[in-house]
Amino acid sequence: MLDTSLYVAFLVAALALCLTPGPDMMFIVAMGGRGGPATGVMAATGVATGALTHAIAAMLGLSALFTTLPTLYHVLRWAGAAYLLYLAVKSFRDRGEPGEESAPAGPGRLRAFWQGVITNLLNPKVILFNIAFLPQFVNPSLGHPMVQFLVLGLTLVLIGLAVDGTVGLLSGRLARLLRRSRRVARGLNIFSGTVFTGLAVRLLAVAK
Repeated sequence: MLDTSLYVAFLVAALALCLTPGPDMMFIVAMGGRGGPATGVMAATGVATGALTHAIAAMLGLSALFTTLPTLYHVLRWAGAAYLLYLAVKSFRDRGEPGEESAPAGPGRLRAFWQGVITNLLNPKVILFNIAFLPQFVNPSLGHPMVQFLVLGLTLVLIGLAVDGTVGLLSGRLARLLRRSRRVARGLNIFSGTVFTGLAVRLLAVAK
């Protein structure tokens, strides 16, 4: 059902793409820095869930709407930037008290998951990427192009989750050691806020 040579090429390209630092990875580093290893992993899982949604939408042809409706693209772009700025304000306002780390982390991890989902879903460039990237590795002559699309999308999501989950885990562990200092904890929150602000600006500034 899949062209073996195309799939091998896809694996190499997908791994290279996932290992290249980008907005999602920076978001996960920032979340891991704020909440610790589990929060970083949950943020990565949220991003992967958003990416899976994008892949399914691309498979069904829904993502093609963004090429024919530019207004929809820009609305989503501004919504994504607004959400990232909201996260930035929350980070800047967090005073980074050392005692916060001992607070129950369950709700924080769940929020990190949903923030990862929303951040990824509100990035129209991910949608356009799926439209441009995945079809290159589909061989229509083998039949079932939608199934091929889904397999490729799932593969990309799993590779991304493995890479981003590791990044979230490592950044969270490093942050946990550093957060023993109130000054460093506050610095990590400022770093997170700066990352979120930079991602928002990038989303607005980079042309379609």
